Amino acid sequence: MSKETTDYLDSYDELLNILIGEVEVDGKKYFLKEDFEKFFIRGNKTAGTRIRKVMQMIRKSAENIRKDIQDYKGDI
Repeated sequence: MSKETTDYLDSYDELLNILIGEVEVDGKKYFLKEDFEKFFIRGNKTAGTRIRKVMQMIRKSAENIRKDIQDYKGDI
């Protein structure tokens, strides 16, 4: 596997970790699923703020992956 391919896989792993793994927000570690439950089931507004911050991280990661895909398509 080339270094470039490994970089693309690292981007995928980063996105996957944001979705199902532990994410650091404001210096503390959280799980997105737990914050969804805290916000939508228990009404915890702070969890809603963290969800929005994590969604912003997902958006940025997705943009980077989209750019990587376009770059890679140009190379093949």
